[in-house]
Amino acid sequence: MRVNYNELATTLAALTEGETDVVSLMATVACEVHHADDRFDWTGFYRVTAPELLKIGPYQGGHGCLVIPFSRGVCGAAARTGEAQLVDDVNAFEGHIACATSTQSELVLPVWNQAGTLLGVFDIDSDQPAAFTQDDATQMAAILKASFSNAT
Repeated sequence: MRVNYNELATTLAALTEGETDVVSLMATVACEVHHADDRFDWTGFYRVTAPELLKIGPYQGGHGCLVIPFSRGVCGAAARTGEAQLVDDVNAFEGHIACATSTQSELVLPVWNQAGTLLGVFDIDSDQPAAFTQDDATQMAAILKASFSNAT
């Protein structure tokens, strides 16, 4: 099953309408995205909790790393640069942190609130190599922007 981004965006807009609590929004987005596509093996958030530091937030799937500094891994790179990270082969990514040995490819996007504050990153892992496309990154970025537009 491949994600229908229009349907996912509509569903998330209805579920998150008027919500401002970041953790509630993250939990809802992680759940809906996780169940939207068979490629998505782990979906979740790493929240900015201190300068240059991410801690695990709401997620779906097996365990994740509890703490990730901005200086390490794919999630750290997304937080540090403010840019989406589309990684076809995590084993070829210098500094990759193997939170789960089954992960083969990864899409990580920064998440901002309306004020432009970095809230964290949204991490989608797949047990398939090269599972994600630029279209996935573009569509998910738009969904995240809409979902967190009212976040405080």
